Parts: sequence; C-alpha cells; structure tokens
Amino acid sequence: MSPLLSLDNLTAKRGDCPVVDSVSLTIGQGECVGLIGPNGAGKTTLMRAALGLMPSTGRSSLTALTSAKRAHAAAWLPQAREIAWPVTVENVVALGRTPHLPRGAKLSAADQAAVSEALAQMDLDSFRSRLANQLSGGEQARVLIARALAQQTPLLMVDEPIAGLDPAHQISTMQAFQALTEQGKSTLVSLHDLGLAARHCTRILLMSKGCLVADGTPQEVLTPKLMHDVFGISVHFEHTSEGPVFQPLGLT
Repeated sequence: MSPLLSLDNLTAKRGDCPVVDSVSLTIGQGECVGLIGPNGAGKTTLMRAALGLMPSTGRSSLTALTSAKRAHAAAWLPQAREIAWPVTVENVVALGRTPHLPRGAKLSAADQAAVSEALAQMDLDSFRSRLANQLSGGEQARVLIARALAQQTPLLMVDEPIAGLDPAHQISTMQAFQALTEQGKSTLVSLHDLGLAARHCTRILLMSKGCLVADGTPQEVLTPKLMHDVFGISVHFEHTSEGPVFQPLGLT
C-alpha cells in the first residue's frame, strides 16, 4: 500500500543555511503524527516544502503530483488563520469541497454531508449562519480546521492548529484528528503542547536545528534525555489508568 507522504533527503534553505536538512520519512495510513521541536526547528518549513509551497531539493511524493491531484491527496492548514471577509461559517467550511467540484458546480448532497460532518466535529453546528469574520480568534481557528476536515483527504497537514483554543477545544480537536486514524486517514500536526502529543499521537517526529533527530512512539521520543538535549527541560512521563500523562517540570 502506497504511503500518504514520502520524503527523501528533503532540504530547504534560507540563503545558504539549511532550515530543513536532508529529512527522510514516510507516513502511512492510519497515523496521527505529532511534529514537535523548539521554535525555529524547521517544522513549518518541513511541511511547506513537502507540499511544494517553497523551493526545496530532494523528493516529496506530494510535489510529484499535479496541483489538482495534490488537493485530493492532502489538505493544508497553515498557522495564519484570520478570516477577513464577511462570509458565513458554513460557506467557509464548504470551501474545503472545492477540489471535489467541477468548475461552476454546486455542492452535491455528499458535499453538504461532508460540510455538516466537519461542522459537527469542530462543535460549530450552531455557528452555521454566523459571519466568520465576527468570531473570536479561537472560533475562527475551529472554522478553518473544519474547512480542512471537509476536504476529506487521506492526509491532513496542520500547523499549530490548537494555538489559541481553550482546553476543551484543544482536546476535541486532537480527538478529531485521532479519530481519522480509524478511517485509515492520517494527520501530520505540529504541536508545542507535548502533553497533548503524548496522549493523542500514535507517533512523534522530533526536529532540532532543521534535522529530524527522533521518530517513534511518544514513549520512545518523549524521553528525559531527548527533552533535555533538544528543549533543555526536565519532564515527567507516566502511564496511568487515564492514559499517558506528560508534564514539563523545569529548565535543565
């Protein structure tokens, strides 16, 4: 079965300096992959280069596709998430169906069902008719996550999607990503909340200074040594009856 994303020695530079340096990895079906690392580690650049949104060398399976096929293969949600236009929430989420529509076609019943499902996943049913630009920043973020979910691609790539969300919606968003694995879909999500990564991700990619320094399960990657070496922090990681609990404790 073909991977949803395959990178081979992917390198992206700013001037002569590699921001992403020779990264190779594969993401298969049914994975919730957390992409972690300090600020400036290269997480955003890695995803943008993998999608062909910036120059790079090496190989990405997504950049080998035409733009139309890429839109069916992967949905992308960047960090910038301000909605400036007075458009209803439902219409913003419906934009996620654009890759599936012939030019000028209206939403089919299947498209409408995908939009409704995405609204429900992000707890936005009651927001359908509200103008998206009048919502709070956290609410706008949920609308744009719903738009990406409505695209219904095998791979969802999202950059810090829970930033600015309250704790309940942080958890529900990660649960929505985790639920995609049961459908054989996968999510690559950059996170700074290592506790949520420990609880909801099936796999963790750890980046430092443009390099991929660890790739494995949360227990394999979120170790005291790696957290000290990469983040300069001490941590507590425990498996409890309520699931894994990870907590940064202090600077080392």
